[in-house]
Amino acid sequence: MALVTSDRTRFPNDPWQLVETVHVPGNAGTLETLFSLGNGHLGIRGAHWAAADADLPGSFINGFHETWDIKHAENAYGFARTGQRILYIPDANNFTVIIDGETLSLDESTVLDYRRSVDFATGIYECRITWRCRSGATVTTTERRAVGYESRGALGISLELEADRDISADVTSAVINRQDQPVDDPSEHDPRRAGRHAGRVLLPVRLDGGDGSLRLSWEAAESRQRLGMAVDHWTSAGVQPFDTLVDQDESSVRYVLAVGPDVPFVLEKTVSYAVGQNVEDLAGAAEAGLRQLGEIFAESAAHYRGYWTTSDIVLAGQTELQQAVRWNLFQLAQATACADVAGIPAKGVSGSGYDGHYFWDQEVYLMPYLTYTSPGNARQVLEFRHGMLPEAKIRAKELSVDGALFPWRTINGLEASAYYAAGTAQFHIAAAIAFAANRYIWASGDEEFRDTLGAELLIETARMWVSLGFFGKHGLFHIHGVTGPDEYTAVVNDNLYTNVMARFNLRAAAALDHPEIDDAERQRWEQAANRMHMPYDVDLQVHSQDNDFMALEPWDWSTPRSKYPLLLNFHPLVIYRHQVLKQADSVLAMFLQWQDFTAEEKRRAFDFYDPITTGDSTLSACVQGIMAAEVGYGQAALDHFTHALFIDLDDTHGNTIDGVHIASTGGVWSSLVSGFAGLRDQAAVPYFDPRLPADWDGLAFHLKIRGRLLHVELDQGSLSLAVREGGPLDVDVRGELVTVGSEPVQVPLATVAAPEPTVFPSGLPTASIPIVRASA
Repeated sequence: MALVTSDRTRFPNDPWQLVETVHVPGNAGTLETLFSLGNGHLGIRGAHWAAADADLPGSFINGFHETWDIKHAENAYGFARTGQRILYIPDANNFTVIIDGETLSLDESTVLDYRRSVDFATGIYECRITWRCRSGATVTTTERRAVGYESRGALGISLELEADRDISADVTSAVINRQDQPVDDPSEHDPRRAGRHAGRVLLPVRLDGGDGSLRLSWEAAESRQRLGMAVDHWTSAGVQPFDTLVDQDESSVRYVLAVGPDVPFVLEKTVSYAVGQNVEDLAGAAEAGLRQLGEIFAESAAHYRGYWTTSDIVLAGQTELQQAVRWNLFQLAQATACADVAGIPAKGVSGSGYDGHYFWDQEVYLMPYLTYTSPGNARQVLEFRHGMLPEAKIRAKELSVDGALFPWRTINGLEASAYYAAGTAQFHIAAAIAFAANRYIWASGDEEFRDTLGAELLIETARMWVSLGFFGKHGLFHIHGVTGPDEYTAVVNDNLYTNVMARFNLRAAAALDHPEIDDAERQRWEQAANRMHMPYDVDLQVHSQDNDFMALEPWDWSTPRSKYPLLLNFHPLVIYRHQVLKQADSVLAMFLQWQDFTAEEKRRAFDFYDPITTGDSTLSACVQGIMAAEVGYGQAALDHFTHALFIDLDDTHGNTIDGVHIASTGGVWSSLVSGFAGLRDQAAVPYFDPRLPADWDGLAFHLKIRGRLLHVELDQGSLSLAVREGGPLDVDVRGELVTVGSEPVQVPLATVAAPEPTVFPSGLPTASIPIVRASA
């Protein structure tokens, strides 16, 4: 059931804000995700300040985690040994407000007016509620929050009370260690959700406080990472705290006062976090990072002022979609802006889903956005991956391959996936890292990175591929025993996506001019790439997802929707033996390596695979939409894009409560830039083949390419290009080479006719599905 789009009175369509105008019980946890704030380092969920009104509140720091020994029911050599999980850091967004003896809460008190919002233009959260108290007083509370950007560990919160008469107010501001609070384990039946630790995790190191100030620090029991926080309070009219209490799990500052109708009471709470290892006084380090509330709010506004200047994507005439596009772009900024040399968790810093792990998502779905909007941040992500090379080389030896084998999911560089069939077997993460490095080098022109870190990433991953695969009896190069992006088909031979991306990886490494590569190694890479086996079904004239995929039994498509996602309702072995996809796999390969396939091959692949793709993965819809646009299926492209656009805003996968699907938000960026504007890269020059939806008036955005800022504006009849910063740039538009300077160059565009969809024959006589037809 839709959430935001189902009630536009409750969630009005504002192009620069997400707004909620009415409080309705239910969906609190999902809305905490939608209204969350973050800067890539520090995140705070959008929970209400009162404990009774929060569902899954919390704050997170990217990479701050606990470890434990994975206990396998049946162990085997090379299984992942060290689990890692992001921790709930002590959370500062907690207030108890008692007015004339009544504790205010949305479910128990009378609410006269309600409005909360997160402003994309400033990064500021605001919640304003007017209450009718049982004493007869009318009281308005306004809470505002922002995270710092120049000071990335800073958080500012203000709470203001206004009353229409004299009232007695009792206000407590608390810091709560949520990690060690007793909760039900939500992960028992859903591997997408974070589990909890059995014992105490955060051990107190320093607990000091007095006169409204707190200086606190903890150490994680196993990872030994340390966290410090400093909290200061300021009040209007200089009201002093009634008391300040300090404890390892809940520290508080309480104010008891009279509030009159003419003078609101304002409580400002400034917080600073610091993390490290083997640091004696992290609370003191956090104190050095404290900022005034106004500074924090100004930092946030200044950041977004600059961000939207070059990162906005404007949809002309599409007011219903514009808000959702900006919300997705806002989430990308919140997940990446201040990550620095760290990865981007699958949920950013908006929740604990997927345990805060880094996956291939960041290279394939987030790095395009970063590369073309914030090249410096893109390089930092690659530096983070490069920092994992020592562990990756050790892991490669464990798996009996050369070079480097990066972990499928990790925080600290060690493999954290206990289920190897859908974890370690996804060797394609190596090619994802190489691909992201190559794209960054191509788009940025960063020669220093190319010759150092980038070369090492390409070389070590190429060595892994050539030792993992082998030359078969017909002279073809095969890669066996792998899992591709489609996790509903596991541990197969010659997964097409894996082979296509490994071929790219080998060729990119072989093209390097690097002293570490000798002629024999270069020749072996080239031979493996040139002889790479590409599974192909001659009868259907479609590239097969792997050697055996076309021989699998078709899935029973009469399976009720209540049984999806399949991973929550069927044993993996049931899914593995059927012809059903969790997400686009071969289609993704044809998007990323677009130059290696003909238009006919792409169309037939889309026609075959799209109807049997469940979309159970949030990584799928955006890719399906991009390829639908390329092959000419305009309505299908728009449908898939719209699905991707509202995955979180409408909670279509039912797990937005655990955090934003950050890879999907990156996919939304790619859907607009690579799908509808048709950008393809890593050829001689940037290439555009636009496919604007029929009822859109236009699309406009910027790209940072090789030191230039390229402005792209698309309408139904033409593509306009102009370089806003830097020198001229050569661009290919549907085969026409144009040189773009500061004056706009307008290239006319002919309408692309939609092709006739391929009609494939039905499956075996025992198959339970009718003829599969692709939809136009």
